[in-house]
Amino acid sequence: MTIRRVAQLRTAEQFREHLAAIGIELPFDENVAHGPDAPLAQPYRLGDIRIGNRFTALPMEGWDAEPDGRPSELVRRRWLRFGLSGAKLIWGGEAVAVRHDGRANPNQLVLNDATAPEIAALREALVQAHAERHGDTSDLLVGLQLTHSGRFARPNDKKRLEPQILYRHPILDRRYNVPDDQPLLRDDEIDALIEDFVRAAVLAKQAGFAFVDVKHCHGYLGHEFLSAVDREGRYGGSFENRTRFLREVVAGIRRAAPGLLIGVRLSAFDWIAFRPGIDGRGEPETWTDGPYRYAFGGDGSGTGIDLTEPKRYLDLLETLDVRLVCLTAGSPYYNPHIQRPALFPPSDGYQPPEDPLAGVARQIAVTAELKRSHPNLFIVGSGYSYLQDWLPNVAQHVVRTGMADSIGLGRMMLAYPEMPADILAGNALQRKIICRTFSDCTTAPRNGMVSGCYPLDPFYKNREEAGRLAELKKERV
Repeated sequence: MTIRRVAQLRTAEQFREHLAAIGIELPFDENVAHGPDAPLAQPYRLGDIRIGNRFTALPMEGWDAEPDGRPSELVRRRWLRFGLSGAKLIWGGEAVAVRHDGRANPNQLVLNDATAPEIAALREALVQAHAERHGDTSDLLVGLQLTHSGRFARPNDKKRLEPQILYRHPILDRRYNVPDDQPLLRDDEIDALIEDFVRAAVLAKQAGFAFVDVKHCHGYLGHEFLSAVDREGRYGGSFENRTRFLREVVAGIRRAAPGLLIGVRLSAFDWIAFRPGIDGRGEPETWTDGPYRYAFGGDGSGTGIDLTEPKRYLDLLETLDVRLVCLTAGSPYYNPHIQRPALFPPSDGYQPPEDPLAGVARQIAVTAELKRSHPNLFIVGSGYSYLQDWLPNVAQHVVRTGMADSIGLGRMMLAYPEMPADILAGNALQRKIICRTFSDCTTAPRNGMVSGCYPLDPFYKNREEAGRLAELKKERV
């Protein structure tokens, strides 16, 4: 399979013809407006809160905080660039563990009494950077993503998993060498973890954050609750039990931190794990034990979508008065092509099994369906970075036609944080720093190096890790 590079599609006609040739429906506007009346420049009213435009900085997973969970200078640099971006919604900055054993790596931020003052200063620095570059901050909404990494926790060693699991997963347990005698998290341990989330939310409010995201995506613990169909007890089996963690965390935050907004980043659908095939391209793991039941939002086939339960989940969010929702898909660990489409896989990944534009279109279509069914929720879409030069055109169409309320940017922010500001101002895109999804921002941390854009950001290109990364990639060719 030959995949044509998006950078080669220089005209709207070429882009449209390519989409037709690969059988993908991905609507876009040929011309992108700018100025105060432009669709992407429109503010959004969330109750009494005004969000100044339709761009969101998505949460990253940093591998460069201090070992005790405090921000490092590298973390501060990234957050300052989020502030400079022009995006008026900062969805968490990055994933922050609510306690040490929930860290996805030993250099992830942790929110506790000792680190809270410096995380508060991190938020203040972001807001100040935004003020200096863009003026008004009254319409800037900044939140913090709270997480526990569950089966993908690596709190003490970058290469050693210390999983905390809710149920025995027949594929993931084998793939990640989860011991046969690995204990499941007990209900009382989950009760204690809920209190940790609540305590972290209180600290986030004291630090000045407007909302917290109770993370339910990408295979981490919050997401694993949603597929815990085989688990016994109060936190597994029925939909009511599988959403009990969410309900208890939200109720606890409402009691302990009144006035703090709550959001959820949700993997709206999931698929079976993929592996490299004989030709290196991704293929689904073999499954012969009836319908595949471990994919929230899946249709039982392993590679299909059924939004019945995700819609029910969004119904629940509405009843809980949780209106901030950021949608994504799958997991970067076991099926990254549906979550962050890329032409070049990370070192531990697989070649794309489809044109990555299919993954972009899939996420956009699912987000649009969920927005249509839940018009009162503020919904942020994800998966846009692979669009590259055509991101503004697709983004404008999506917002203009009500398919989503805001456009979330993740990897793109590492290479080109000013993209939202340039789009809103009508400036030509800076093509030399558009993310081309080389995946070095994933390959580097997966191999013990700090996270960053090594190909395009001169700051990282000149670090000693860049040489190590280049050698590593040569070895794997």
